[in-house]
Amino acid sequence: MTQKLGNSVLATLPDNVKAPTYHRASLTPGIVHIGVGNFHRAHQAVYLNRLFERGEGHDWAIVGAGLKPYDKAMRDRLASQDWLTTVVELDPQGLSAHVCGSMIDFIDADPAALITRLCDPEIRIVSLTITEGGYFIDPATGGFDVSHPEILADLSQPDRPETVFGVLVTALLKRKERGIAPFTVMSCDNLPENGHIAQQTVVGFAKAFSPETADWISENVAFPNGMVDCITPATGEREKTLVREKFGLEDAAPVVCEPFRQWVLEDRFPSGRPALEKVGVEFVEDVAPYELMKLRILNGGHSAIAYPAALLGYYFVHDAMADPLIRTFLKKLEEEEVLPILPEIPGVSFQTYLETVMERFSNPAVGDTIPRICLDGSNKHPKFILPSIQERLDKDLPIRGLALETALWCRYGLCRNEAGDAIELGDPNAEILKPWAESVFGSNKQAFSMPDLFGPLGSDPVYLNAFREAVQAIKSLGVAGALQAYIETSPA
Repeated sequence: MTQKLGNSVLATLPDNVKAPTYHRASLTPGIVHIGVGNFHRAHQAVYLNRLFERGEGHDWAIVGAGLKPYDKAMRDRLASQDWLTTVVELDPQGLSAHVCGSMIDFIDADPAALITRLCDPEIRIVSLTITEGGYFIDPATGGFDVSHPEILADLSQPDRPETVFGVLVTALLKRKERGIAPFTVMSCDNLPENGHIAQQTVVGFAKAFSPETADWISENVAFPNGMVDCITPATGEREKTLVREKFGLEDAAPVVCEPFRQWVLEDRFPSGRPALEKVGVEFVEDVAPYELMKLRILNGGHSAIAYPAALLGYYFVHDAMADPLIRTFLKKLEEEEVLPILPEIPGVSFQTYLETVMERFSNPAVGDTIPRICLDGSNKHPKFILPSIQERLDKDLPIRGLALETALWCRYGLCRNEAGDAIELGDPNAEILKPWAESVFGSNKQAFSMPDLFGPLGSDPVYLNAFREAVQAIKSLGVAGALQAYIETSPA
């Protein structure tokens, strides 16, 4: 027998599902979260749920929001179950489930409605998971792309913004006019210095609108940096069936995730914050070394295994990690080319962190997929891979493994694996990446142009030489042979 998830069944949940122990009716909002995807509901929402379980922070409940069609679809799914989410932790030693109740409302996918809610004095934090590609970053400069069509459209109608950042600036100005303290903007996306990136976009938009507004935001609005981590696969029928059959719940939008979570935050919240340090969040003076560790080892590691695994026909991440070639490639690449250039963090072992990451990638219960981690490579590489290449070049260090990773990504752009099966590219810059791959792998010519997203690396002779050698290895030896050849090289 199954029950449809909602407030009415919290008292009668199956014994193997933990219900919230707090009274949800006593919660009041303190946070608007824009971009209510799986990661947010497995991470930030769970930390707040834990805090509420302690009987604390009940004035920091979450109000969901978003302006895209998929945000509306998520709102519709969650509305039917009182904004509750079943969170299943995929521990290989045994699955567990709890119902997360820290979200109490979800704003209509309408900019005017969002602005109105953001002007509520109760809202003291606006958090974001809008993906790495949602910050209007110019790939050539790394700065704010003021010429983006969506930004230009907002600037032409400042009273009716349609982007997240147009809405944030408008709401901040209205709060200023009404004498309400500004909210803190907290990015929870996987970006180096995500707080600084969010500030760059908000201030960049404001500057194009009004230099005075930009100055006021720079001086009065906090944008703390943070590092977030929890592997959270996409939800499909497989996950819904799992929740229904194992836990007896009909949930239109369950979340499955690994049992590991990490959140490191700068303590910059002038309008207050929940006491998340009581439930495992680390507040530090400088997040940069932690986020760099995570971005280069975990996120970069995902990219390192994604493309060879896809080209060799793997679908699940744990199956790819069971292949000694892919596992050893990842280990060698990280140990020889990534870990040595990371800044030291007192009390933290990068080797131990890498071993933990590899165990997490190997967890079969997670069921994470290679197609998921292949997505959006043109936004991920400038953040997770290319900076390591540039840093090693600056230090006159070899880049053979990192160059091979980028060559494998390029080969993936041909949209077929080594068996000839079609691959879905899944990238906003697919119209650039596919011709690039064809120019590199489609002939024996040495001359080709690198995409603009490579920045200065695209014309660096040392990198280009290493890239060409990696391409030639893939052409002549195949993907497995190229991996093996790299593995057999002695450490530089």
